[in-house]
Amino acid sequence: MTDVNHLRLGSDDRVATVTMDRAPVNAVDQAMYLELVEVFSNVRHHLPDADVIILIGAGNTFCGGNDLHEFMTMTPENVTARMALVHAAFRSIYECEIPVIAAVDGVAAGTGVALAASADLVVATDRARFALPEISVGAMGGAKHLSRLVPQGVVRRMFYTAERVPASELARYGGIASVVPAEELVTTATALARSVARHSPVAIRIAKKSLTEIEYLDLQSGYAREQRYTGELSGYADAKEAVRAFFERREPRYTGM
Repeated sequence: MTDVNHLRLGSDDRVATVTMDRAPVNAVDQAMYLELVEVFSNVRHHLPDADVIILIGAGNTFCGGNDLHEFMTMTPENVTARMALVHAAFRSIYECEIPVIAAVDGVAAGTGVALAASADLVVATDRARFALPEISVGAMGGAKHLSRLVPQGVVRRMFYTAERVPASELARYGGIASVVPAEELVTTATALARSVARHSPVAIRIAKKSLTEIEYLDLQSGYAREQRYTGELSGYADAKEAVRAFFERREPRYTGM
């Protein structure tokens, strides 16, 4: 297991919090990428009671991007291995077995954008700014992830100009669930997480797997995959309990079985 030094982990009533804590702006280096892979790929070990994760940055910055000191030592010879680790970190969030909510305050730049866009849902503060400054520092990346949140025209404008765009502007495209005052970020993200966590733990995990797998499938293939997971879910007691509770007009009592 990889040591976790720059991520603070907490959990309360099925909702976990992963806080990126690497001062001053939570910039990510190779060690922190490894930690992200470790935590999000091994949720049952690190956060065994969680059914939803909130990813947030310490202080007033979500993530200022990649640690630029590492760009100074990047070469054509080592770039493949380094970028594979970066890719693995983003993928570990996107494919995490439970939903991830990114709670963004301050700046989300470069890697910060990709981390947020790899999550299932994004909430942000009214002072949050998103940016893709890669073109300014001799790098590529982040644009594909951002396209999960906004249309291609916005992606290209942000990439070519490297400008910082307010969350309120991006939210109009639907990729950001809500924009709130900074003091309401944690409560808003937590309320959203609890609205997810009230469902069966089994259903949540199968839903996450299904939604991840169908995102880039065509209509017919995607629906066929959903039907397959409906069949899988029907074998669990929680599925029957959900229907039983509906007919009996009461709250379901899930066991995770």
